[in-house]
Amino acid sequence: MAEKNRPKLAVWKFASCDGCQLSLLDCEDELMAISEEVQIAYFLEASRAVIKGPYDLSLVEGSITTSHDGQRIHKIRRVSKFLVAIGACATAGGIQALRNFSDVREFTSMVYAQPEYISTLNKSTPISDHVFVDYELQGCPINKNQLIELLSAFLTGRKPNIPNYSVCMECKAKGNVCVMVAHQTMCLGPVTKAGCGAICPAYNRGCYGCFGPKETPNTASLSNWLLEHGRQSEELVRAFRGFNAYAEPFRKESEFYEK
Repeated sequence: MAEKNRPKLAVWKFASCDGCQLSLLDCEDELMAISEEVQIAYFLEASRAVIKGPYDLSLVEGSITTSHDGQRIHKIRRVSKFLVAIGACATAGGIQALRNFSDVREFTSMVYAQPEYISTLNKSTPISDHVFVDYELQGCPINKNQLIELLSAFLTGRKPNIPNYSVCMECKAKGNVCVMVAHQTMCLGPVTKAGCGAICPAYNRGCYGCFGPKETPNTASLSNWLLEHGRQSEELVRAFRGFNAYAEPFRKESEFYEK
């Protein structure tokens, strides 16, 4: 495809660990094919070369945690035809959203020798709280196959075929024994979106909710079952406050059991 006809792809980073950007680099052979179909115009994780926008597709990793980032995401939205939030930080505030349930000044005073020099917002918020997002790809980190599907859908002008069912479906497909039923293990699988391949349950560990809430999750039903089988309210709060703590279904459920 001629250089001038290839759509421009930009990858942006905000408050995050870079794991979702690395998922794109992990595509390896597939990345070569992608680079033939799109022009990677801005991707500092991979190259210092920068091609001026506007951009046809922007992938945004990370949450908004500073006023400067709040301004920058608006600039990115203005130069992006399509904008996709990728990963738990960009879609739900990330693990850093644990600050949202406390006073951020307590954390800065414990971490930094001179916290008065730290300029940060009280909350870590997803990209959609600040600008319109065309699509969200969940996960901590995202699934590289889902990312390839997203890029393929963009190039062909169709809706991405990303599953909305729960991790439990992946467990069934792999023939895993249900750790909740067999061992009463704390597990968020019934309310968590599929995408990880049920990695933790495959090793007899409960799901930690890395891919965030699935479509219409019944968190109250799951909590009631766990309480009936010996779990405590404090455990439920900790379980829902993980990588996707500020995703609305998980946030509301944790707040309900918080004393």
